[in-house]
Amino acid sequence: MPAPAHLDPRLLRAFVAVAEELHFTRAAARLYVAQQALSRDVRRLERELGAELFVRTTRQVTPTADGERLLPYARRVLQAQDDLLTAFGQARPLLVDLNSPGLATGRLVLERARSLAPEQELMARYESGLTHAAGELVAGRLDASFGRFAGLPAALRAGLGHQPVRHEPMAVVLPEDHPLARLERVPLSALAGETVYAGAGNPRTPEWTDLAHRLFEGRGIHVASPVPLAVGEEEFRRIMDKTRNPILAVESFPAMPSTVVRPLVDPVPLSPVSLVWRKGLVHPALDALRRAAVQVATENGWLEAPGEGWIPAADAAVMSVHK
Repeated sequence: MPAPAHLDPRLLRAFVAVAEELHFTRAAARLYVAQQALSRDVRRLERELGAELFVRTTRQVTPTADGERLLPYARRVLQAQDDLLTAFGQARPLLVDLNSPGLATGRLVLERARSLAPEQELMARYESGLTHAAGELVAGRLDASFGRFAGLPAALRAGLGHQPVRHEPMAVVLPEDHPLARLERVPLSALAGETVYAGAGNPRTPEWTDLAHRLFEGRGIHVASPVPLAVGEEEFRRIMDKTRNPILAVESFPAMPSTVVRPLVDPVPLSPVSLVWRKGLVHPALDALRRAAVQVATENGWLEAPGEGWIPAADAAVMSVHK
């Protein structure tokens, strides 16, 4: 069969989504289309190319040799289309991960970016942790995120750009009847002997667990063993009620019923937050997001680490360099 004279980019987007998700339902959700429509687009692309692109079974979807061969070409075509539209002011929405609903840093930067570039569409996403979000960034399924850049594996950092945004003071979330809840601020020494939940076992947030290990080392504070990931506030509260463990958080962590958030002091541990994006990404909304991060950080003194603050040396080096 001769090669088609024209290919609809929509068909290539459908193909790339399935090739990356290896699942038609997840790919359809990612593209906000019905699964039937997605399947039709993939079948149409196969007919136009005269090649089978996927092996489909009831349990899995696997690219064929032709599918593997097409994937890098399809990605380049779609990136070129995005660059062209951006150049003429018709950019696609920028997908911005805010980690979790209620956290203040990313939300405030996003709100400012929307005011700086009202003609652009910046859409929030919630990926829970930077390690997971970084994989999505590199794969092109997400455009920007916030978090601890130094906590990422070097292989992931190599494909990403970052901009320091905030030294965010850390805190503990306590049951309201916990003995430490009566304190307005909790000295780190008061946590000696406590077992503190810091996301151990959560594959989305190992950078946060690593920060906790570094902070607790030599202080007699233990990181709680992995538990099944609690999804949603109700499950989170239920697990907390069951274990009674304090939870390592940041001062802006949203309040929950029957709990209190207490800042940590002596020293003040700092969570280093950067704006992170995929290297090579060109998008006017990303420019607005970076300008917004500078403005909000400057106005609030977010990058001025307190003299009594604690931060790992590797993180301090990352936060001192604007990349």
